[in-house]
Amino acid sequence: MVELNVDVTKFAGMSVERAKGFRSRTVIGAELTQAELAAMPKMISTDAHVMEPHELWRELPARLQQHMPKAPFRDTPPGATDPHLRLIDLDTDGVEAEVLFPNYGMSLFGIDDVETQQESFKLYNDWIADFCKTDSRRLYGVPCISVYDIKSAVKEMHRGHDMGLKGAMVWQVPDPRLGFRSDHYDPLWAACAEAKQPVICHILTGHSYAKTVGFRRGVDGIRDAVNEKTNDSANTLFDFIFSGAFDRHPDLKLLLAESEIGWLPFLLQQWDYYFDRFRNTAPMPISHKPSEIFAEHVYGTFLEDYVGTRQFPWWGDKNCMWSNDYPHFNMTFPHSRQVVEHHLKGLSEEKRQRLTRDNAIQLFGLKI
Repeated sequence: MVELNVDVTKFAGMSVERAKGFRSRTVIGAELTQAELAAMPKMISTDAHVMEPHELWRELPARLQQHMPKAPFRDTPPGATDPHLRLIDLDTDGVEAEVLFPNYGMSLFGIDDVETQQESFKLYNDWIADFCKTDSRRLYGVPCISVYDIKSAVKEMHRGHDMGLKGAMVWQVPDPRLGFRSDHYDPLWAACAEAKQPVICHILTGHSYAKTVGFRRGVDGIRDAVNEKTNDSANTLFDFIFSGAFDRHPDLKLLLAESEIGWLPFLLQQWDYYFDRFRNTAPMPISHKPSEIFAEHVYGTFLEDYVGTRQFPWWGDKNCMWSNDYPHFNMTFPHSRQVVEHHLKGLSEEKRQRLTRDNAIQLFGLKI
C-alpha cells in the first residue's frame, strides 16, 4: 500500500497554467511496476462524468433559462469536454470504456418546472450522444429522463437508445409527490425491462439535500455527504424493492451509481429479518427476501470503498462494478490500476474480471 499523488499534468491537453490552479489529492493504491501495470486487463468504469459546455444550456428558450439552477461549474480536465482527449486519458489510466453521466446536468433533476427539465434533458441527450460518437465502443452515454410525464419519459428513453445511449437515468430522490412506491413509474419500468437496459439512480439527483440545503461545509457538510447521502441511497433501494417493481417486471434492473457498497449487506440482512418476521402477519408486495431480489436485479458501483471490497470473497461480485469518477475530485486517475489492485488483491481472476468489466458488459449490453 502506498500513497500516490494525482499528477494533473498527466491529463491530455492540460496546459501548465491550468495545471497550477487545479485541485488534486492523493490516492491509496498498490505499488506496481510499469510491467505490472501494462499486464493488467483493461477496465470499464461504470460511473464517469462529462462536463457539458456552458453554451449548451443557452440553446433553451429564454423563458425556460430562468428556471435553470445556479449550480457551480467545476474545474475539470480538458478530457471532460473533449472526447478525443478523453480517449487519451482512458489509455493513460488503463481504462477500455466508460459509462458517462452529466455534471451540471445532475442538478437539473431538481428543477420544478417540468418543461424546462424535459427540454434541458433533450439538449443534453443530443449532446452526449454526439460526444460518444467519437468512439462508440469506448464511450457510452446515459440519457437523462424527466419522469413527471411518464409517457414522455418512455418516449425520450427510446429516443436515447436509438442514438446509442444506454440505460435510463432518473432522479435518485423523487419529488415528494411521486415516491418510487407509486405505480406512476410502471410504464417506464416496463419499457426498461423490455429494452434490457437498467434504470439508474445517481447520488445527488432530484430532491436531495443538494437541492434543499445545498452543499454545506464543516460538520453539517460531513453529515450531508455521509449520513444523508447514504440514507438517500438506502431509501431509494428500499422503495424499489418493497414497491414490488421487480416482481411486476422480472427483467427490470436497477443501478445505484456512486453510492458505494459497504452499507448494502447490512441493510439487506436487516430487511430480510423484518420481512421474515412480519410477512405472515402483514401484507407484503414482494414474495422473496430483499437480499434475493437484490441479487437478481440490483447493481452498485464502488470507487474507494475498502470496507465494501472486503466483502467480495463472500458477497457482491456479481452485483458490483468498479468506477473511476473521472473527472471529479474523487477520481482515481491516473492511478486507477493501482487503486483497483489495492482493493481487489487476493480475489480470483474470474471475480476481478466481473467487478472491473464483465458485470458492466452484461448489464448494459456493451459491444466491447
